[in-house]
Amino acid sequence: MNNLVLYRKYRPQDFSEIIGQTHIVQTLVNSVNSNSISHAYLFSGPRGSGKTTMARIFAKAVNCEGKSINKPCNKCDSCLEITGFNSMDLIEIDAASHTGVDDIRDLISGIKFAPIKSKYKIFIIDECHQLSKSAANALLKTLEEPPSHAIFILATTESHKMIPTIISRCQRFDFKRLFVPEIIKKLEFIVKKEGIKFEDSALALIALNGRGSFRDAESLLEKCIHFSGKNKIVTAGEIKELLGIVEVLQISKLVDFIVNKNTQEGILHINSLIDSGVDLGEFTKTLIFYLRQSLLLKINPELLHPQTSGLSTEELSVMKEQIRKVNEKEIQKMLELFIEAENKMKYSSILQLPLELAIIEITYNKPAL
Repeated sequence: MNNLVLYRKYRPQDFSEIIGQTHIVQTLVNSVNSNSISHAYLFSGPRGSGKTTMARIFAKAVNCEGKSINKPCNKCDSCLEITGFNSMDLIEIDAASHTGVDDIRDLISGIKFAPIKSKYKIFIIDECHQLSKSAANALLKTLEEPPSHAIFILATTESHKMIPTIISRCQRFDFKRLFVPEIIKKLEFIVKKEGIKFEDSALALIALNGRGSFRDAESLLEKCIHFSGKNKIVTAGEIKELLGIVEVLQISKLVDFIVNKNTQEGILHINSLIDSGVDLGEFTKTLIFYLRQSLLLKINPELLHPQTSGLSTEELSVMKEQIRKVNEKEIQKMLELFIEAENKMKYSSILQLPLELAIIEITYNKPAL
């Protein structure tokens, strides 16, 4: 197990280990306990939210030979084979690389044969929205009249791209994007198991940069462990250096110039950042995130705290002082202008120009936004 990447090493192996998808876990557990198994399921949601993991746990649960209630036993032959990725009755394909009708026909041709060892033969089709139209139609015919021993689990990040008739044949579950505290909880479990010490703010920073994905956050965590080594405390400063995260001080300094209507200093600050080698695209992304945090703080001070915001107590204090000088509408206008500037930067011959124009529009010669 030591040579496995963290997201595989600590992948949940039963329903009790799933974080953040309680509504789905409860429904699937009840269906297994009551033996009310559907022939087709659709798992839809953002990347890294646990769709494929849930599919594999459900596959174990319906084929489990043990007597465990509410979860697979993880001890019988069927459970162990699925955990070890060598079950003959669990077929997984990635529709992103198997989009053609011939791929689906090959899959369908094996459906008529009974499972080799298990009660059900289970087919997991990942990123199923990428199937070609002809492949989707071939799959549809099978979903309409499946054999009793077959269960299909379709996983997708973009369900709106699927043909409605396939969706209508499936029992649909929508996975929600994971919250920062939920990701932190999983990261804390991993670092405890690995014997690694992290600053609390460091784990929050990793969780924030995971953008709602367990898998991305776990990959970032592993990268940070390799960078810092296992024999010392991993700090937020090291993570910022490794991930190329823009310092909050650089952002708050620009926001200070903006709220004080100091156009000249704001533009000079942007150009000094470029001269010092700062990635302007990453800076703009972080600026937008900072302004969003500012808007939430303005609306309700209880919405942000150091454990979940990725900001230290001192940084939050600076932010509170800044938002005293502006109202919600002004922060909203800043957000809109910098989001627009970020999009324009992709096509601008002078990279910083859209940012400079946004600063001018916010600060110059306007008593109110």
